Amino acid sequence: MPRILVTGSNGQVGQCLVERLKDKVDLLALDRDQLDITDIKAVNHTIKQFRPDVVINAAAYTAVDKAESDQETAKSINVDGVKNLAIACEEISAALLHISTDYVFDGNKNLANIYTEEDPVNPQSVYGETKLQGEIVAQKYCQKTIILRTAWVFCEYGNNFVKTMLRLAKTRNDLSIVSDQFGSPTYAGDIANALIKIADTIIAEKSISYGIYHFSGYPYVNWFEFAQAIFNNANQDGLLDVMPNLKAIDTLSYPTAAKRPANSKLSHTKIRNAFNIYPSNWQDALKNIRAYI
Repeated sequence: MPRILVTGSNGQVGQCLVERLKDKVDLLALDRDQLDITDIKAVNHTIKQFRPDVVINAAAYTAVDKAESDQETAKSINVDGVKNLAIACEEISAALLHISTDYVFDGNKNLANIYTEEDPVNPQSVYGETKLQGEIVAQKYCQKTIILRTAWVFCEYGNNFVKTMLRLAKTRNDLSIVSDQFGSPTYAGDIANALIKIADTIIAEKSISYGIYHFSGYPYVNWFEFAQAIFNNANQDGLLDVMPNLKAIDTLSYPTAAKRPANSKLSHTKIRNAFNIYPSNWQDALKNIRAYI
């Protein structure tokens, strides 16, 4: 039976991975309390003892705004921790599947265009920079590395935009939502499915091209349109006493510590051609809106 190690198992993608992998592989799923990836000795010991075929790194520092004032912690997890995993994987010839982000781009590309894996990177935040450096060290220290860039992650677990909107709707009649940032809502369960399909391909020893791939949702929308979809589903399911009034605002009207990309549209062509993996159907994922309450 193939062996898979999942780090960050209590996060959104981590929990979805555990749900789908349990009883199907020899699975070792560890949260931060069980394996701190910044601890090189713990990482080496765990990987040498378990000897996984594939390590899926779902551990990350994802507090985008907090990272601006907590650079050291963000770097230790998103860069140093990834380096530790990559070195340990290389020593036993395991594959490393690592999740990255649209924040590696500056988002200044014309909205009519989408970002491909070959486009130049230019992160505008500490979070984006640490995730980019994580990509670099992963590929430098482990030959069998797949980087999966994604965006706007949501699911039934953890904290995310869908849950925030549903929570705010209980106490506010009016909500202002940014409408000039465009991207791809992505269901974490679909990210897990994509990672598992890639892992299966590797374990089957089929010829693959290691490197960077994009995986996110479709159709592309802005945050205002995403919020509309959330509330429309909630209203149809009878979950709202009153439908909130949504006001579209621009980014300048909602200042944040970290700069967000205006264009986070990721291309899906490369991953479809390589693995027959199609974009996340986020609209379908929202149909079971009760799961997010």
